[in-house]
Amino acid sequence: MSQDNASQAEFRSQVAAWMQDNRPADPGFLLPQTFMEVGSEQVLDFLREWQHKVWSAGYLGMAWPKEYGGQGMSRDFQRIADEEMKRLQVPICFNVIGLGWAGPLILDNGSDYEKEKYLKGILNAEDIWCQGFSEPNHGSDLGSIQTRAERDGDDYLINGSKIWTTMGNYAKYMILLARTDPQAERRYNGLSFFLAPMQVDGISTQPIQKITGEYGFTETFFTDARIPANCIMGEEGQGWRIAMQTLQYERGAEAGAAGGISILSIVMDDLLRMAAEIEREGEPLLKDPVTRDNLIKFMIEEKALQLAEKRIEIPALCRDYPNSIALSGKLRSTEFFRRMRQYALSLQGAQGSLYVGDPDTIGGGFWQRAYLNNFSTTIGGGTSQVQANIVGEHVLGLPKD
Repeated sequence: MSQDNASQAEFRSQVAAWMQDNRPADPGFLLPQTFMEVGSEQVLDFLREWQHKVWSAGYLGMAWPKEYGGQGMSRDFQRIADEEMKRLQVPICFNVIGLGWAGPLILDNGSDYEKEKYLKGILNAEDIWCQGFSEPNHGSDLGSIQTRAERDGDDYLINGSKIWTTMGNYAKYMILLARTDPQAERRYNGLSFFLAPMQVDGISTQPIQKITGEYGFTETFFTDARIPANCIMGEEGQGWRIAMQTLQYERGAEAGAAGGISILSIVMDDLLRMAAEIEREGEPLLKDPVTRDNLIKFMIEEKALQLAEKRIEIPALCRDYPNSIALSGKLRSTEFFRRMRQYALSLQGAQGSLYVGDPDTIGGGFWQRAYLNNFSTTIGGGTSQVQANIVGEHVLGLPKD
């Protein structure tokens, strides 16, 4: 957490007080730990109301222009609001693909018409967005996608399918990457990028049950789906460049997100509390020297991740490998949390194999959910293996082969 000046400290207190006073009561059902778990209308309605309330109070989209629903303020104030939301563990702001990816992209590259049409609906949770990049049978090879977009007068006809479209069954819009020129000499040159409506004939979705048991993902099917030609962003053939910029937002390597928390913050303090509550042979596990040694190693790594975020703002400390922290951030953080949560389960012994709903779980199966949910973060936005390749090629200068 950065050091606040006087006005920032006052604002932080204001945010904390508002969050404490307006935190929703327990709804009586399991709330998502991540935006990828919104699998029912009940959960959707609850989170939609919460996001709208946060935005109405002025704590979401603070750095976005006023004319598009924002506050036109410094990013520092949004950072403070986000830190307080994370610290107080209020519910997530669920419309993440809009808030964090589509919105910044439209702000940086969109026309005035696109900004006017899309941005406010993203902030106030009226318009849900999903992402149409990944396809069945193509894994992380985004350049090989086969979904076709064929120009037909004032429209494009879309045919194909997308997978892992988070909240695709609820979305009003999709950021869609499709192939407009299958004959292009380089496969990347044949792709185009669309801000595509989802509620049109020819588009259907099929929910996918995840390992956690809920239905936060869908597969999306396009069968002669007709969308207006003005939905294209940029020109035909520019889709790869725009998609890569979008992934920069998704991976946290480029700023511009509206704010809010997309994933419940689960930190070492939470793990320490659990270790203090579990007993082995009549003593808290926290007193075991081997356990303490392992926990301290995790604490050091967590602190290093926090300091790296500060270091990225000091050019002199990044001179040897410019952009290395930004480009490696997703890999470092998601893999740390995967290992930390896995260790939390190992501390539970045999009870670590239980799950939500079992009366003998520790903490209602909180850590089991957290561990299984973490796999989506090590896959989405490019797998950890892809992230390691990015660091190797773009930071260390290693050859692709």
